Amino acid sequence: MRRAIITGGQSGLGAASAERLRADGIEVITFDVSASADFHVDVTDSASVHEAVIAVGPVDILVNSAGIVGPNQPLWDVDPEDWRRTFDVNVHGTYAVTRAVVPGMMERGWGRIVNIASMAGKDGNPNLSAYSASKAAIIGLTKSLGKELAKTGVLVNAIAPAVIDTPMNATTSPDVLAHITSLIPMGRVGRPAEVAALIAWLTSDQCSFSTGAVYDISGGRASY
Repeated sequence: MRRAIITGGQSGLGAASAERLRADGIEVITFDVSASADFHVDVTDSASVHEAVIAVGPVDILVNSAGIVGPNQPLWDVDPEDWRRTFDVNVHGTYAVTRAVVPGMMERGWGRIVNIASMAGKDGNPNLSAYSASKAAIIGLTKSLGKELAKTGVLVNAIAPAVIDTPMNATTSPDVLAHITSLIPMGRVGRPAEVAALIAWLTSDQCSFSTGAVYDISGGRASY
């Protein structure tokens, strides 16, 4: 049985992914700041990440889903600490967990990593500069790491959702949420299970010739 770590696995896209992968027969371990997670892990704490990964043992699949929206303000009003916190969770957390599991995947010659980016990382969402910039960084990280691991059997891809019906949107201001929802040609927000289905494919043997790619799941919003 393959083993997966899902960060942010207790809510939103992480929880939906955990449910789907378990249904597919994969052993899922959740990392989350929630007390109900399999491992209470703050992805911004590299020591905590390292200890948890060692405790889990060999990992075949990693879904980096831990993330925050960050400040809903024009760039010039964003507090530097809020900016740093957004990058600490969304980017540095992804780096820390990925760095901890990749050597083992390389050694075993098989692995699948899926990073949760966002349409905001491609288009930029107004009044979400920190979030948009952090998700653009995830896209760049994915493309670079995919090339670094291309001949190892470890595939690294990202998904770029538009607005999905998750608890994260509770922290997004109504006007921002209304604007980014209006950009979706299908006229609706996405469902977590729809995203989880894409993740299930990207973490399977069926995905064998794709790495360093960004998969849009946006109801038609994506333009490139």
